[in-house]
Parts: sequence; C-alpha cells; structure tokens
Amino acid sequence: MNTTTNKTGDRDSILDKLILGHSPSMEALKQEITQIAESDSPVLIQGETGTGKELVARALYQLSPRSEKAFITINCANLQEQLLESELFGYRKGAFTGATQNKPGLFQITNNGTLLMDEIGELPLSHQAKLLRVLETMEFIPIGSTQSIRVDVRVIAATNRSLSEEIEEGRFRADLFFRLSVLTLEVPPLREHREDIPDLVEFFLRKHAPDRKIQVTQDANVHLMNYHWPGNVRELFNVLERSLIFLSGDELSASSLYIQTRTPVPLTGITEFPPLDQVIRTHIIRVLAATKNNKTHAAKILGVQRRQLYRYLETYQIKDY
Repeated sequence: MNTTTNKTGDRDSILDKLILGHSPSMEALKQEITQIAESDSPVLIQGETGTGKELVARALYQLSPRSEKAFITINCANLQEQLLESELFGYRKGAFTGATQNKPGLFQITNNGTLLMDEIGELPLSHQAKLLRVLETMEFIPIGSTQSIRVDVRVIAATNRSLSEEIEEGRFRADLFFRLSVLTLEVPPLREHREDIPDLVEFFLRKHAPDRKIQVTQDANVHLMNYHWPGNVRELFNVLERSLIFLSGDELSASSLYIQTRTPVPLTGITEFPPLDQVIRTHIIRVLAATKNNKTHAAKILGVQRRQLYRYLETYQIKDY
C-alpha cells in the first residue's frame, strides 16, 4: 500500500470539502494551507466577513498532527471584557462572588489541541498583554490561583479587520500582532474569484435541495457572476436559501433571485441600467467627494476595509477628490 498516495488523497479530500472553489486564488490558498498545516506556529487568518475564515482554520487543524485532539473556537467579540479572562484562563473556587467551584479555561481544555480565536481584532487592550505572555511562554495563572499551568496549544487567530490599521489607531499591540502573524493566510473575497460561483451554487443546491432537480438558468448565472457580493460566500448562500424558499418549480432564474431584499431581481429592462463597474465607480467618487477625500470615513460608509478601498481606487482609476 502506498501510504504517501493515501495521505495525499486524504489531504485533497479535506481541502475540497472545506475550501470550496478551484480558481487560481483558491488553489493557491489550499497550497498555503498544506504548507503550514503541520507547523505548531501561530497563524493569522485575514479576510472580509463571510469569506470562510473558520473553514480555513478547520482545514489547518484537520491536516495538522493535532487533528485527533481538541479544536475549540472562541469569538472575542461575543464576550464581555470582564468574562474574557476567566473564559480563556479559568478560575479557582472563591476567586470572586459566584465562583463556587474550579473552572478550567479554554487554554487548559484545549491542551495539545488547536484554539481558534475568532475576531481577534476585538480583543480588549487589557487582555492583549496577557495573551501575548501565554503565546510566548505557554503558561498562565487562573484567576484566584498562585500556581501557573503549562499547556501546549496551537493558536489560530482570525480577523476581518486590518490589524496594521488597528495598531496605528492604538487599539492593537504591535508585539501581539507580530507574535500572532508568524504565519499568515489571506482569504480572498468572492468578487476576486467569481469563476467559483457556479461551483458554489452547485454545492449549495446539492447539499440543501438534494431531492429537487433545480436547474440554474444562464441569466441567473450571469446575474450571480455580476453581483459584487459584499457579504461574500455567506451572502451568496443566504441568497440561495431565500430564493429556494420562495421558488415555485425547479428553475432558478434571475427573476427568482432574492438579493438584499425580498423583491426578486427583475430581468426585464436590465439594458436600461449602466454597467456595474460604472455604477461602482460613480458611487465611490460620490462618497469620496462627500467625505472630502477622507479615506477612513469613506471606507466605513462603503462598508469595506481601507485597504480594499485603495484597491478600488486603483482598479477604477479614481484620483483624489
């Protein structure tokens, strides 16, 4: 038996199951995942909301030597600041009112496994120094204890924020960023690999409507390919789910796609509208003019990160306004 071939097959199966798409950018991402999966170094996964950062983290975990151990996720944005320390590092009985028994923290529970810290950009400054110390020493002291605990945990962090901008604004520690970003992965937004959209649609229909022989019309594919998808793959799947709920029959056409509102996207009269690129360019120019060329403010209005705004400026050849 060729064990090398088996391992390669298992690796490809895991990647194809979790990382959907075969465009050059997605194949490059899979290759990067393969190269760093066996390392114990921290990984920083960056990408817009809805691009699938958690799936990338799961692929790293499943391809790693720690795949038989725990994989635990914590969303740093969902916990109150005063609860984060006890959640991460645990506490001892009597440490505070309500601490009626010892509670292990996530670092202790995940020992020998992988901890995904999602939305790491939301981690309060008051906790960033403590996290940095744990990453450097793999030791921590639970609340109410005097004894340190040593663990072996691989930390994967994910964020939709630009941490370099957060550092400039004084909201994120540079030393923590450098420790987390020993290895980095950038998950591309859907608009940068639109050629994967038909495969993503087919995957969704196969998974969520296996008993319905849904036919996706050419005009639906064109509309899906031309839409800019600010919510990325998550938004695409939400649109498909809504569309299937209201779909009568087995033909998914452009007029039955529910994008942004419950009103179907009309196909008739579409030639009356300007091309999408022109609409985007005009809108960006109007926002820049309204904000007096304040890139940070303009990016917030447009709902994108500042680095993405600069990409738009280059793509659509927009000068300062």
